[in-house]
Amino acid sequence: MYETILLPTDGSAPSEAAREHAIGLAAAYDATLHAIYVIDDKALRAARADSDVVLAGFEEQGASLVGDVANAAADAGVDCETAVLHGHPHEVITDYADEHGIDLVVMGTHGRHGVQRFLLGSVTERVVRSSAVPVLTVRGEKRTDADDAEAEVETETDGGSDALGGV
Repeated sequence: MYETILLPTDGSAPSEAAREHAIGLAAAYDATLHAIYVIDDKALRAARADSDVVLAGFEEQGASLVGDVANAAADAGVDCETAVLHGHPHEVITDYADEHGIDLVVMGTHGRHGVQRFLLGSVTERVVRSSAVPVLTVRGEKRTDADDAEAEVETETDGGSDALGGV
């Protein structure tokens, strides 16, 4: 079913959880795993952090993170290709998937809710909306009943259909 699986990584807890799923799926389907790290050049420019030293730091961090994925994949007997790329993360991810014939994208989600999600969006949400291939999203932390109740309250007060009485 899957011959190539893409794992964008940023080192976060959700990304680490996604890594485990991606490696497990790649092992189960004898698929090649592609691990990428995307340096958001626009964010660096906005922060006026375009110096060679800062960029080199991100390059080093990215190489380390995809190297960790490659090592974990090798331990599981999974072939892995890695890349550190530049650009708008959601665009780079979807372009990479198109260019490399990716069958499945596996990504962590940060679990934003309510206004924060509405205002900020997320790379994962943008990839889900624009990807031509399936995207498996993986939560990095276990949700509790309190988290679910909080999300329900936010849905009811953030303009969701429940806030309008189901209109």
